[in-house]
Amino acid sequence: MTTHPPATEQNDDAELSEFGYKPELKRTLGNFHTFAAGISYISILTGTFQLFYFGYGSGGPAYWWSWPMVFIGQFMVALCFAELAARYPVAGSVYNWSKKVGNPHIGWLAGWMMLLASIVSISAVALAYQLTLPQISSTFQFVGDGTGKYDVATNAVLLAAVLILFTTLVNAFGVKLMATINTAGVFIELIATVVLIILFAVHITRGPQVVMDTQGTGHGQSFGYLGAFLVASLASAYVMYGFDTASSLGEECLDPSRNAPRAIIRAIVASFVLGGLVLLLALMSVSSLKGDKLSTDGLQYIVLDVLGPTAGKAMLWCVLIAVTVCALAVHTAAIRLAFAMARDNNLPASSKLAKVNARFQTPVLPTVIIGVLALAILVVNIRQPQIFTVVTSIGIIMIYLAYLLVTGPMLVARLRGKWQPAGDGKFSLGRWGLLVNIVAVVWGTVMTVNLIWPRSAVYNAAAPYHWYLRWGAVLFVGVVAGGGFAYYWLVQRHRTGVLAEHQFQASATASVATPVAPATPATPATD
Repeated sequence: MTTHPPATEQNDDAELSEFGYKPELKRTLGNFHTFAAGISYISILTGTFQLFYFGYGSGGPAYWWSWPMVFIGQFMVALCFAELAARYPVAGSVYNWSKKVGNPHIGWLAGWMMLLASIVSISAVALAYQLTLPQISSTFQFVGDGTGKYDVATNAVLLAAVLILFTTLVNAFGVKLMATINTAGVFIELIATVVLIILFAVHITRGPQVVMDTQGTGHGQSFGYLGAFLVASLASAYVMYGFDTASSLGEECLDPSRNAPRAIIRAIVASFVLGGLVLLLALMSVSSLKGDKLSTDGLQYIVLDVLGPTAGKAMLWCVLIAVTVCALAVHTAAIRLAFAMARDNNLPASSKLAKVNARFQTPVLPTVIIGVLALAILVVNIRQPQIFTVVTSIGIIMIYLAYLLVTGPMLVARLRGKWQPAGDGKFSLGRWGLLVNIVAVVWGTVMTVNLIWPRSAVYNAAAPYHWYLRWGAVLFVGVVAGGGFAYYWLVQRHRTGVLAEHQFQASATASVATPVAPATPATPATD
């Protein structure tokens, strides 16, 4: 269903007028489309297959417990986001939410960090091609034979570049094409995940007590196994985020204030259940827990070991599809965020970045620029793969910080009695809101510290050892956050305001016009 009555369309656009925006993007997405956008960003198969080796190598089979731990924390964040999505289902969700519950300064900082992190995430997801394609066939190892010092890193860049070019092209042709490909990919991913769970289940060789085995990974750690577990938990923390994408497409879906909250919650719950079963049954079915393959080749090795080469490679093709739609969803979310910030005159060349193509009804310029920037980041991985590990980790840290810039101000608003959830039977946490919000803020703070902690096991695990690799996350995030804060205060706050061509115009028949920001030059925002 791609059309709906004018009255329904006006209700869908009602929240836009509160921000001073006029509706510009085409509403074509239904309930499953928004769910697919959220779950493809999280991407069960992409994240678990890309990071199992790290979690297992750092914490042994017992690292599995980080999966439910991260889910509980992120579920609290998702509940807060669902309540916000019911109230404000607009593009660039994190940016606009933090602006509303906090102030324009906090909103800009959250948007700035989320945008940079999203661009880095596109590159990081695209690199997952290297973990899968050469295991399907050595033909895909175009650079060397994979044994040279830089063979894997350079080939990873080549494969990832092809994927980024694909996501750029698809997104440039509009949300309908993106949603069609994404929905088909998610459907295949979900079916493949269920099939994989069943196949693992019929091949189990040990009981669930395997998740109590630490493989001695706590030896030599400052805090024993707790130290190893905190490192291993990053494998799960790197997966369960991006559920806000379902709301970032709020201006392009039908009945967004009801569909977006459902999509957010369903995406993270489905990812937790299916991903948790894949990880558990993989550990129960692999022929042996000994050897280096589990901590180098990860789940790809287990699939081939348990299912054999034919069925195993067929499943790896499904993983490849999951990686593709994941990169597509991350790129899509980054575009909507750039568009949302640009129409508030909050990016360089905002009027051009916020322009919606008349034919495809999507912002094309940010699509291309984000793709080019993601390609540029890949170049870092050609000769210095460890630096790219640092950059990828930095991207995840900035996403967690951006989430904190939403849940933190939201908690302050609750404590001051200023938060009003959506009415009319839409999603609301009710009396549980304060407790859920507190847990979300505490969780976000603790995990951010765990992510940024300058440990060699995370940021400089192999030679050559350099201090700037180990402290890279602290230094880079400090510069990005501090520099962004200063830039907004000294420069950007004097420019912020809805661009004239994107302003909401009240109906000529209305008795009272809705106030909007004036035409360019924009009125400075106040903090």
